[in-house]
Amino acid sequence: MVRKLPEGVKKGLVKPLFPRYNRCEMGTQIRQPIVAGAFYPSDPSELSRLLDSLLGEDLAPAAAPLPGPAGLVVPHAGYPYSGAVAGAGFRAIAERGSPKTVILLGANHTGFGRTVSLGDYAGWETPLGVVRSNAELIRQLAESGLPIDNSAFIREHSLEVELPFIVRLWGDSVTLVPICVLSSGDWGAYEEAGRLIAEAVADRPILIAASSDFTHYEPDRLARSLDRSAIEKILALDGEGFIEEWMRRRLSICGAGAIATLIAASERLQLTGGTLLDYRTSGDATGDRSTVVGYAAISFLKEASDD
Repeated sequence: MVRKLPEGVKKGLVKPLFPRYNRCEMGTQIRQPIVAGAFYPSDPSELSRLLDSLLGEDLAPAAAPLPGPAGLVVPHAGYPYSGAVAGAGFRAIAERGSPKTVILLGANHTGFGRTVSLGDYAGWETPLGVVRSNAELIRQLAESGLPIDNSAFIREHSLEVELPFIVRLWGDSVTLVPICVLSSGDWGAYEEAGRLIAEAVADRPILIAASSDFTHYEPDRLARSLDRSAIEKILALDGEGFIEEWMRRRLSICGAGAIATLIAASERLQLTGGTLLDYRTSGDATGDRSTVVGYAAISFLKEASDD
């Protein structure tokens, strides 16, 4: 199902002493998983069964490519807590079509790297196989100005947690462009990154997915209220307003920068059909609503023309 690695590709977790910026030749390293067996099962059979359950046993992915670009917000917590919400998001895309590439915008929990960091790994290992990187698109984005810095990905889990869903749905037919985004008040940086991504995507069947959990460690009722205010901005494609809301109310949305970048790209790509696919908190899974984390799945699609 997953292609063999090309000659010369090495396995191992990269730990560069110095970050590399705008280097256009691709790296040869495979990024190894760091939360397999913790956030999701490391056993391939167990993981496949769980993914099928989270995606829905009755799912029949569309065989045709996506009719154009699409956007998606999905959570990245442990599967027992956020997996059903992530499954709802990926299911909605799979029913629409198959992406040729996923541009995956991760949160940055470690603080390493630039505001927006592009990864140039040759691929990403998962228990279900290797997701190959789209070297051509990574090179194009690097040459347009996005800095390459693999240090942002070394201990970052937010991209990795989405990969088993991608492999289970689309196997080796899909490639990856990993981007790690720090959350700050720098709307200008996200707007520019979104512009560069949108120009590279154009009208191709590419999924742009932002990996983010929402409010952290608040009572359930408060978390839902805070998240509702943020989701309203997201659905309206108001990226600057979303970042202002995130800063003003000190929201604990960990992937705010990734979401803002997705909003900027979606607006330029005219993906105006924003839909809240699912929202839950960890309290729905554990029964403990005293302190929860919020999870949302939101899609952005191009609305059909009236013509």
